[in-house]
Amino acid sequence: MIAGLTLCLCCAPLPSPAQSQESSATVRRAQMSRENAAHTLSRNDGMDVVTVALDERVRMGRNRDCSHLVHAIYEQAGFSYPYASSSDLYRGTDDFRRVKKPQPGDLVVWRGHVGIVVNPRRREFYSFLRHGPGIDEYDAQYWKQRGPVRFYRYIKSSQEDDHAAE
Repeated sequence: MIAGLTLCLCCAPLPSPAQSQESSATVRRAQMSRENAAHTLSRNDGMDVVTVALDERVRMGRNRDCSHLVHAIYEQAGFSYPYASSSDLYRGTDDFRRVKKPQPGDLVVWRGHVGIVVNPRRREFYSFLRHGPGIDEYDAQYWKQRGPVRFYRYIKSSQEDDHAAE
């Protein structure tokens, strides 16, 4: 039996160099994804951002637009980043990682507008709208006309990770 097993293993086709490289690349991508997930906003952190967003007392100062609102919300939730306009956020910044599937607290961004995902199942976000701060659906016709939507998740610094562990 053992000899047959050995023969069977010896006769098994070896992966080609291309297959080996492909599987190594898959493993590296999976490791990077796990490492990246550990450093992005957790679902609980995202809910903290949503709680601050829905609090009527968000202090924004004199600037009353979507990107300043989002910045003020993240600051009050304890997740600092240098102010960035909605256009800068759409292009991508070092403080946020683009994601395909949003979770509460992620940014929803179009060219020229940004908000915070409140409920991804209902496709709802919070932002400065025509009538002031409020909630809308990011797949509504008005937003679809603005062009492709992108989602970004905040990248936590090591200090924020240390603070969360305390």
